[in-house]
Amino acid sequence: MNETKILIEKITEGIQEKKGKNIVIADLTNIGDTICKYLVICQGNSPSQITAIVDSIKDFTRKGTDIKPFAIDGLRNAEWVAMDYSDVLVHVFLPETRYFYNLENLWADAKLTTIPDID
Repeated sequence: MNETKILIEKITEGIQEKKGKNIVIADLTNIGDTICKYLVICQGNSPSQITAIVDSIKDFTRKGTDIKPFAIDGLRNAEWVAMDYSDVLVHVFLPETRYFYNLENLWADAKLTTIPDID
């Protein structure tokens, strides 16, 4: 299994650990001129849950792959936090913000994989 796939697995585990919902992985590898290879999109119900999800992703990726994000943006108001892992961009949204920006629709050409929620 390559490093990027392991990274995505650890990101997903980090999201699930804090009960993040509606996880979608967009595979952009067959689309030209993209800034990354994969998007991982999910949501939390409150800014505090979003912050917890981001911290959990950092923990899981550090322990599982020893990879740290290059940048994290959006923590101040925590309605939409973006985490840059170079080949993988993670977006953690509040539901209404996610609905508004509708990234999955922007990347309609991508292969989308939905991860079932864990309850």
